[in-house]
Amino acid sequence: MALSIKANAQWSPFKRYLELLHILVEQNLKGRYRGSFLGVYWSLLNPLIMTGLYAAIFGTAFAKFYGDSILNYVLAAFTGLIVINFFSASTTQALASIVGNGALLNKIRLPLTIFPVSMIVANIFQFVMGPLPLLAIVTLLMTKNPLNVLALVFPLIALSLVCTGVGFLVSALYVFFRDLPYFYELVCFVLWISSPVFYPPEIVPQSVQSFLFLNPLSPIIESIRYISGIDTTIAADIPVTIMNIVMIVGHSFFNGIILLMLGWICFRAWQNQFMDLL
Repeated sequence: MALSIKANAQWSPFKRYLELLHILVEQNLKGRYRGSFLGVYWSLLNPLIMTGLYAAIFGTAFAKFYGDSILNYVLAAFTGLIVINFFSASTTQALASIVGNGALLNKIRLPLTIFPVSMIVANIFQFVMGPLPLLAIVTLLMTKNPLNVLALVFPLIALSLVCTGVGFLVSALYVFFRDLPYFYELVCFVLWISSPVFYPPEIVPQSVQSFLFLNPLSPIIESIRYISGIDTTIAADIPVTIMNIVMIVGHSFFNGIILLMLGWICFRAWQNQFMDLL
């Protein structure tokens, strides 16, 4: 009985955190799409429109890198866009989450980490309701293997870790540097243009590829394409094997864990100064 009471006491703060997280995520989604006709499905419509634009402009030129198939190029561009859009939207919203709730935090004592986390979770829900079902259908059609559909969860977890770590970092920095959103727009653009979204990585000069290796989104995009069967020719004459997939997914997780630890450490180290600046 004593052990049960102790366990409940330990879990109660976590339970309250989850309840507060649920409230903030629900409030965020309702406020974001109040009066909207498509709601969360805008997260699917946007990459579809951009994919069509890329296909019209670059499809014929880059199809040769995707098995001479414009369809493969379209699917590859779509996977890149949903990753970039998720990262950009979730981290940009997380950036303003602490400062945007400054008035509330001056009245009520709340765990500060809940605000950037709620923005990431809201975008995860949006992703699950929008792009993920279509990506799962494409994967099943391309690979004919339900296990590949289940395997999609691994790069998506890695993407969530990356976004959470960056969300912690930028939300903390914004408390001190109010010009950060303008600079962060440039950061998101650099990450987008340095990710193989609408172009194949083979066309990038060898001297630049080492720099692109530092982009945490590139291995996530490539791992989704491998798992979904979209890019079996992305490595030219080198066949895609289980080992290729394990290595690139492992690279994605490594980046995610490093960024999560970095963001968490910085956030916790600086949070005692937040209230003086809000």
